[in-house]
Amino acid sequence: MSQFVYLFRATEAARDAAMGTPARAQRSLERYLAWIRELQAGGHLAHPGQPLEPIGTVVRKDEVVTDGPYVEAKDIVLGFIVVEARDLAHAIALTAGCPILDDGSIEVRPVAIH
Repeated sequence: MSQFVYLFRATEAARDAAMGTPARAQRSLERYLAWIRELQAGGHLAHPGQPLEPIGTVVRKDEVVTDGPYVEAKDIVLGFIVVEARDLAHAIALTAGCPILDDGSIEVRPVAIH
């Protein structure tokens, strides 16, 4: 099995819609934890990761971009987890059912083993 990082991305508006009230935040959290429990039960959760604050900075050589951490479409990286999967196709298949996919995306990246 190989390890893959899932980077959860969404716009600020999508994040606010999912987390804007205590009731919505509770529903979002319950859905996310149910999906995480499925990954864990299947032996695929290598590291539970962490949620990330919606603020940050992107740094490039000789330049600081202060409106980050965004990709070009102004998506925010909301958090990450590490999963174990046979290959990239399997890691992609394991994203099924993740609630972030309702309004956001998951970047699936293999962990480099040197």
